[in-house]
Amino acid sequence: MSGYRLPEIAADSHTLRGKVYRQIREKILDGEYKPNEELREIAIGRELGVSRTPVREALRQLELEGLVYIIPNRGAYVKGITEEDIRDIYMIRSRLEGLCARLAAEKITQEELDALDDVICLAEMHAAKGNSEKVFEMDSKFHELIYEACKSKQLSHLLSDYHQYVQKVRKLSVSGSVRAEQSAHEHRMILEAIRSRDPDLAEQLAKEHIANTVHNIQKAGIPMEEEQKML
Repeated sequence: MSGYRLPEIAADSHTLRGKVYRQIREKILDGEYKPNEELREIAIGRELGVSRTPVREALRQLELEGLVYIIPNRGAYVKGITEEDIRDIYMIRSRLEGLCARLAAEKITQEELDALDDVICLAEMHAAKGNSEKVFEMDSKFHELIYEACKSKQLSHLLSDYHQYVQKVRKLSVSGSVRAEQSAHEHRMILEAIRSRDPDLAEQLAKEHIANTVHNIQKAGIPMEEEQKML
């Protein structure tokens, strides 16, 4: 992707163009719009109930983000997430998640600690029942709460974007009952380090959690090429 820019339009969440941008982006990341598929302004506008103008603006922003490529006089096409992107995202996430956990250990409130504890309890319960969809939902919620707890708006925005870029790969990583339980355990260890106000340990455990996620994907025998297709 083109430098993983923080989208300017993303903050424009209450405007029409911001809503169109988010809807198209979500469809790309969900795989509803496939790699190299043409994104026709008229068709998308009709689908979303808007004119071509906000669609065109959204596609230009998505091109800057690296999810779309535009060929002059031909149209816009889905670029999606490449194999190299996935590797880069996990490498960057490892460092940023570590920093985020460090900051959270220094700045988290009791209310946020309680919320994290609740989420982990739910994740453990759903993991024991083999409910992978709910485990994934709790996994996402855990990371969202950590991002909020770090009290850094810029870091939170960056991590939220990276988290969404690989959402389907993340879902694969907790689809098995063993990994789901391990992931919940790793989350609890991170929480306890944060609760103990130990930034060094929180950072280390957060980095190890991302490394374990990557290892689990590789152990499952899913090559990066296959991950890309799923995105």
